[in-house]
Amino acid sequence: MSSPAFSPQEIIIKKRDGGALSKKEIEFFARGVSDGKFADYQATALLMAIFWRGMTPQETAWLTDAMMHSGEVIDLSDVPGAKVDKHSTGGVGDKVSLILAPLAAACGLKVPMMSGRGLGHTGGTLDKLEAIPGFKVQLTVPEFRAILKKVGTAMIGQTPQVVPADRKLYALRDVTGTIECIPLICASIMSKKLAEGIDSLVLDVKFGKGAFMKSKDRALELAKAMVAIGQVSGKPVWAQLTAMNQPLGRAAGHTTEVIESIECLKGHGAADLMEVTCALTGHMLILGGVVRDEAGAQKKMTAAIANGSALEKFRQMCVAQGGDPKVIEDYKILPTANKLLEVKAPADAKGFVSEVDALKCGHAIMALGGGRAAVTDQVDHAVGIASLIKIGEPVSAGTRLCTLHINDDEKGARAEAIIREAVKLTPVVPKQEPLIQDLIQ
Repeated sequence: MSSPAFSPQEIIIKKRDGGALSKKEIEFFARGVSDGKFADYQATALLMAIFWRGMTPQETAWLTDAMMHSGEVIDLSDVPGAKVDKHSTGGVGDKVSLILAPLAAACGLKVPMMSGRGLGHTGGTLDKLEAIPGFKVQLTVPEFRAILKKVGTAMIGQTPQVVPADRKLYALRDVTGTIECIPLICASIMSKKLAEGIDSLVLDVKFGKGAFMKSKDRALELAKAMVAIGQVSGKPVWAQLTAMNQPLGRAAGHTTEVIESIECLKGHGAADLMEVTCALTGHMLILGGVVRDEAGAQKKMTAAIANGSALEKFRQMCVAQGGDPKVIEDYKILPTANKLLEVKAPADAKGFVSEVDALKCGHAIMALGGGRAAVTDQVDHAVGIASLIKIGEPVSAGTRLCTLHINDDEKGARAEAIIREAVKLTPVVPKQEPLIQDLIQ
């Protein structure tokens, strides 16, 4: 069958002038990006036109479908049970996936999770998992399927065969200032998730200082757009809106977040982190038909943590993916920093924490060497933040604001200065906004 008589420049001009692209034009674009017939400069021109002119919901759904089918769509029909995944739009200290995947699996779901790496101030699930000695995140699709069947969850990186169009377009968006475009974000996230072979999906859409979407309105727009794509694709999608003005939990980094995640599975989790994790896992259990309502979900999750089955799923996942399961009992086998630096409140400090700026905390991680300015950068898994103070907690002279795990004194001093800017005090206990603010379904 011959290709349609489109040229890249005709499609670029049509979108530049505000026209809506047809399904065939969008398919031509996605295929051309994958096979190289669309040159990078032409793909970039179209991305910029989409950034300025936007896309209709129908165009966005077609783009998602075309990107999804630019490579292999994983078939998990031979894996028994409901396949439900979760995706977060990212944030500082967001280690929810490391807790949620084994917890949901212990409650009876299959959780096929393809995750990403950190970029800038937001951490990546794959980087955190790779802090565990031997843990392999680059698995083949047959390996992924086998672990999912046996353990109930597998957490891997995107394979080269899955959504190749997104890999190319994401790199171009990153270097051309078109990252924040909602139709492009939707197509990127949803094409990868739908290609996993899932039955349904829960989204955690963050907003606030430490999030990709700074305003709740923009986060709501993104959430509604992704839920609509799920409806078109015949896959139930729920989207939770979560405030991200302070880091989630008390740790940020890689080793520090792995430790905090394991502690959560042992029943010692920070209240805010467990609130978000349990809300998202509960939505997954309802969508997967394991429970009927939130009360049933809460009962099942509480039991899975109390009886150790959620922690056991984490151990099984480690073993299946080559990681050292001894990490559960011995945190010293994780990459360990040379020095701990306690950041304490100054002598004149008095009051309550009114702000712990998540973006600045992310910048502190970057200063320590635990983040990436470019995709190719190496991260230092050992550095990070632990024991971070939270909004509403009292502070006086010498109160510990956090403990920095550092490998370099100069970098540690820079990170300490950033943390001191991030933490602000008020004389009275501050009013706090709800952590979870909406659910779109």
